[in-house]
Amino acid sequence: MTHPSALRLVLLPGMDGTGDLFEPLRHAMRPCNAIDVVRYPGTEVLGYDELERRVRAQLPAGQPFVLLGESFSGPLAIAIAAAPPPNLRGLILCCSFARSPAPGLALLRGGLLELAMKFLHSDRMRGPMRHLLLGRFATPRLAGMLQASLRQVTTTVMTHRLKEVQQVNVIDRLSRVRVPALYLRAMHDRIVPEEAARIIQRALPGLRIVHLPGPHGLLQAVPEAAARAIETFCNALGDPEPTAP
Repeated sequence: MTHPSALRLVLLPGMDGTGDLFEPLRHAMRPCNAIDVVRYPGTEVLGYDELERRVRAQLPAGQPFVLLGESFSGPLAIAIAAAPPPNLRGLILCCSFARSPAPGLALLRGGLLELAMKFLHSDRMRGPMRHLLLGRFATPRLAGMLQASLRQVTTTVMTHRLKEVQQVNVIDRLSRVRVPALYLRAMHDRIVPEEAARIIQRALPGLRIVHLPGPHGLLQAVPEAAARAIETFCNALGDPEPTAP
């Protein structure tokens, strides 16, 4: 019988990069699951290329694993899966994209982006951020977690990450992905449209799309449903072959 604990799950975070927002998902996963959370520095300006090198250095070296890229980190996960370490067994994308989602964050261009980021840590941005990321699924606890995560990231870093999203395009790398792939789509996503998943699927025909009722912050708002979908995917990969020490 296949067991999800046979594979490690490596989580790459969304735009905040802290990894703290994975807490609801980690609690929803069964205790037997081994989970690694990669975290990005909140005060160091790094683009996708620099982050990819850092992520690769933190991937499990001697154990099979599945890589999950949430939102901002989807292009990173795709890039790694296109030139994978030998022990990568599966790819999961959650509310993510292979190229800048439209309209989504593409609306924030030029001076509008800088203006929005200027007020990132102000009280006036709490409502709009909560609305975009959580919508009607927001709770005081989730809203507090969101604000606590954003406070750890400087406006300079967040602005740079948004600009990276606006320029990214890794569609050509999808044809080199050979591992099984899953896309978790939030049915009430106000940031990444459904077309983003379809674009990936056209370039990666084997991609399985699972639609879950939730906002862009899917792993935070409906962690139990997301956890079951992840575990089902990992179970379907089969028992990995033992790796040499």
